[in-house]
Amino acid sequence: MVETAGGGPGDGTAEVLDRPLPDGVRRRVVQIVSDGFGGLTVVELPAQLRQYARFAPNRRAKFAGNAMAAALETDPLFRQRIGEKFREAQPELAGALDSGSPPPAADPLDVAAAAYVLRPAGWVKLVTAAGEEAQRADAERADEESRAELERLRAELTQARDQTRAETERLRVELESAKKEAESLHRKLRAALSDVKRGEAALRKARGEIDGVRAEAQAQVSAAESESRRLRARLGEAEATLEATRRASREGRSVEDMRVRLLLDTLLDATQGLRRELALPPVSVRPAETVDAVEPGRMTPKDIAARALSEDDPAILDQLLALPQAHLVVDGYNVTKTGYPQMPLEKQRLRLLGQLSALAAQTGAEVTCVFDGAELAAPVLLAPPRGVRVLFSKPGVTADELIRQLVRAEPPGRPVIVASTDREVADGVAKAGARPVASAVLLKRLS
Repeated sequence: MVETAGGGPGDGTAEVLDRPLPDGVRRRVVQIVSDGFGGLTVVELPAQLRQYARFAPNRRAKFAGNAMAAALETDPLFRQRIGEKFREAQPELAGALDSGSPPPAADPLDVAAAAYVLRPAGWVKLVTAAGEEAQRADAERADEESRAELERLRAELTQARDQTRAETERLRVELESAKKEAESLHRKLRAALSDVKRGEAALRKARGEIDGVRAEAQAQVSAAESESRRLRARLGEAEATLEATRRASREGRSVEDMRVRLLLDTLLDATQGLRRELALPPVSVRPAETVDAVEPGRMTPKDIAARALSEDDPAILDQLLALPQAHLVVDGYNVTKTGYPQMPLEKQRLRLLGQLSALAAQTGAEVTCVFDGAELAAPVLLAPPRGVRVLFSKPGVTADELIRQLVRAEPPGRPVIVASTDREVADGVAKAGARPVASAVLLKRLS
């Protein structure tokens, strides 16, 4: 819509554009302002555009485009100056617009931009027509692009259909081949499963035979190990006997002489102790005194029986240790685990040996403490206490076997006391002539 106010019939300054300036026209207008901008002095420029005076035309159009368009619209003097610069640059187009007949071959956007800057009569129609022409051109260009895109998509669709048909045919052929191959594989799989079942049956049978052979071999190995341990024990005894024999030979006497001498010393000590106990004069015995009878004031057998001690009385151990040449053999771990099992093995050994040392000093008896070597994780660095012999069983030999060896090594008739709660040990040493005593009795005596 065109409005006229305050101007002559040939003046277009009063005309007002009733719609936004088309984008294409606006870009050409900004370019015209940017081109004419450089020909003006700083004073001739509006205040808001003076900061862009030193910019290059391209940068000026880029960064000051909105400011230049606004100044052109609101500042008539600035628009007049830009129009003068445009007339100097393109006098033909400016003259044609002033005459009201723009060149037919000129770009409508350039004509509309020039008309917007110069504001000749009818410039609003030119800008509006240029906008409509630009829109038609854009629409035609978009239509052409759409038709080209449609043709391209149709060609791609045709090509895709052809490729799809070819791919479908190829896949159909591959599917037929895969079906045939799958059928062949199924047949092979059934045959393989049949072979696997036969193999599993044979494997189960072989495993059964192997288990039987393994059990038999294990039994034979166990028997061989038992026989080997027995032979090692006998070999150890033989080696110990041989070593004792050699040691006795080096000292000028045999083992038997040593045993006889020890037994003789025992008998002599027993005889002397008996004489001291009975307090008999050497030549005061008379034949009549040998007749068995009960004299007035003497104890009867009932009185003697009344003085007997129970098996768990620690006083019985004192009586046994008071015998001449008494030898006390202690099953170490059996005693410590009966008395104080919660303590570590090392502390168990130290506590028991300290108590046995005190007992040996009190009674004067020979004391030997035996520990099982299988309980040891490493060699024991132990200084035996005074009066106590400490022995550990060798590998493959238990403490029970070592105790029985010690008892068998003593001469018959010597008082040997074995402290152990193990029934097998007690029965074995009793058969060899030793006197078994329960571990609890020893613990009571030590406490």
